[in-house]
Amino acid sequence: MSSSIESLSRVVLKPRRAQPFFARHPWVFSGAVARVEGEPAPGAEVALVTEHGEFVALGLYNPASNILVRLYSWDAQAPLDEAFWSRRLDEAIRLRQDVLHLVGPASACRLVFSEADGLSGLVVDRYGDWLSLQLTSLALASRRDLLVRLLNEKLAPAGIWLRTERGIREAEGLEISDGLVSGAAPPRPLIIEEHGLKYGIDIVEGQKTGFFLDQRDNRRALANYIHGRRMLDVCCYSGGFAMNAARHGAAREVLAIDVSEPALTLARANAELNGLAGVIRFEKSDSFKALEGLRDAGEKFDVVVLDPPKLARHSRGVPEALRGYHSLNRLALDVLGDEGLLVTCSCTGHVSSEMFEDTLADAGRSAKRRLQILEARRAAPDHPTSAACPESDYLKCYIVRVY
Repeated sequence: MSSSIESLSRVVLKPRRAQPFFARHPWVFSGAVARVEGEPAPGAEVALVTEHGEFVALGLYNPASNILVRLYSWDAQAPLDEAFWSRRLDEAIRLRQDVLHLVGPASACRLVFSEADGLSGLVVDRYGDWLSLQLTSLALASRRDLLVRLLNEKLAPAGIWLRTERGIREAEGLEISDGLVSGAAPPRPLIIEEHGLKYGIDIVEGQKTGFFLDQRDNRRALANYIHGRRMLDVCCYSGGFAMNAARHGAAREVLAIDVSEPALTLARANAELNGLAGVIRFEKSDSFKALEGLRDAGEKFDVVVLDPPKLARHSRGVPEALRGYHSLNRLALDVLGDEGLLVTCSCTGHVSSEMFEDTLADAGRSAKRRLQILEARRAAPDHPTSAACPESDYLKCYIVRVY
């Protein structure tokens, strides 16, 4: 082991548990660990080693989390210092700026996507001149000041707003709350542009970090199938699918439904902003009740979009989530006319593509409808998947012919 890391505490793996970490999976769960040598403080840098003392990787330690160590560097000569974090941020920014060309004065994109960018526990979204920051690990939360300084130096945003994710404080033992951490507070709404449409978003209190950036390309892809048809958008949030259908697909009529009044307020304002209020009608309702009501009224649509929120936050919630997806998709099939199109999404990471496809097949059999998957889509490329961490592939969006 390099002399530069000899002073670090060591986390020793149980026998035959090292292979995933040599393969660069970043999460070391407590069940894989035999013992900890030394007394590392929460958030401290540690060396992960095999039961024989062979170096595996460098990571950050959190005894309060089921993920005992998050791994970042597999090079014993690359300690987790300021230069390391700066390089990782540069790599992430280059992808969005130089490869994907998503960084512009009114554009929005995900600049840092946690494990997918080798920065487990850090999410940074850019909305025009503002950044929305999420810290989902104690390890990186303890380095917040450093990360904020680096982001300011590299991007010079007007302000940085910190958002927390539900359940993370308890899971990681974090003492953290939403608020402004640098610069000026963002306007509410903050106006961004995507595919020629303007959106007013709220990065202070809006869902996720203010907008569903991961559906960017899926929203636009849907429009290719509309061609003047009648559409139902369930869980519409701020109107992304509905407005793309109306503007780029020339939808004849769109009914957009969401249970959140603040979301509908944004959506209605966005439709007005883009001159689409005459095409899109918004209603406040629970998704299941809305679909049941439309079914019972004999309503039929040419296209139905289902984009529900995450239905399970842990693996033990998967069976219930699958039942929810089955019910939602089964109801959608009841309100789809002949030769209809179903656009159905799942952002539940614990639900695999295979599970979701099986659920769709079951819903089709139950409804006595034939389903053809035309496109199996994923998140936009500013939400890449780490080949070493398949858990970073979470969003599924299927465009399905129903007949």
